[in-house]
Amino acid sequence: MMRGNRNMGNMMKQMKKMEKQLAEEQKAMEAKTYVGVSPDEMVKATFTGKREMTDLSIDPKAIDPDDPDMLSDLILAAVNSALKQIDEDGKQTLGKYTNNMPGM
Repeated sequence: MMRGNRNMGNMMKQMKKMEKQLAEEQKAMEAKTYVGVSPDEMVKATFTGKREMTDLSIDPKAIDPDDPDMLSDLILAAVNSALKQIDEDGKQTLGKYTNNMPGM
């Protein structure tokens, strides 16, 4: 009976250690900067790992008063590029903790 308690105690220590490592890596990821660019690089969108946009840079050549839809498309492409980078980084960084957990 004592052996079962010891194993449970060791398992709890490992879980706490893993939770701490996960929190540290998540915090580090949130501090990173992700820059998405449109295919022609005329629009750049900068995000934090918390998915907060911190900057949007638009090349004046992208502003065509006769074609506002083009600018919208460029902005969407840049924003989606940055968000995709955040998602991929999250899967790579945090996935090692969540892949083996039930329900994740």
